[in-house]
Amino acid sequence: MFKINIYLKFALIAIFLGGGIILAFTQGFWYAFIFLLIGLGLLASYILLGTIQSAAEMVQTMDLDGAEKRLNLTYFPRLLYVSNRAFYFIIKGTIAINRNDSTTAEGYFNQALELKLPTETEKGMVLLQLANISAQKNKWTAAQNYYRDAKKLNITDSQLKAQVDEFGKALKNRGQAKSGQGMGRKGQQMMQGGKSKRRRPKMR
Repeated sequence: MFKINIYLKFALIAIFLGGGIILAFTQGFWYAFIFLLIGLGLLASYILLGTIQSAAEMVQTMDLDGAEKRLNLTYFPRLLYVSNRAFYFIIKGTIAINRNDSTTAEGYFNQALELKLPTETEKGMVLLQLANISAQKNKWTAAQNYYRDAKKLNITDSQLKAQVDEFGKALKNRGQAKSGQGMGRKGQQMMQGGKSKRRRPKMR
């Protein structure tokens, strides 16, 4: 996919729009039209797409500081195209979770979940992140609900699908362990309550 460095894009927007405005006043609108058209096109692409793609690439290489700085160059996140706005919050949440700030990450992931994600795979990724955060906070009912929602989705990424399955196994094992502990206590109480010492008759 063709992409322009964000700083070069800013420079081109300034050159084409600035040059177009100057030409419009000095030479007339039609001399400036092509410059203004290109400048407005670049500006529209920045407003709708932001710096999401380059920030996501930095997250993949674990350059979290670089990703955060690049994402901060998206000055109008509310004006982003809806899918890019969702990815904006996903990247914010991913940065926060990698910095062990689960509360902030949870807020960003919930914001992403409220928006339209391109595929069910992306939605599954967000749900799994929320399930993990809930589990870390011992909110097991919420974790199970997020897991169930993720399982209903058509996740096409094999690695993510495996991670969802592993989380399900962890939930199941926890439930079995908890149930076993409860049965153990009850069994122990029953055994203690059922104990009765019978005296043997004296041998004569």
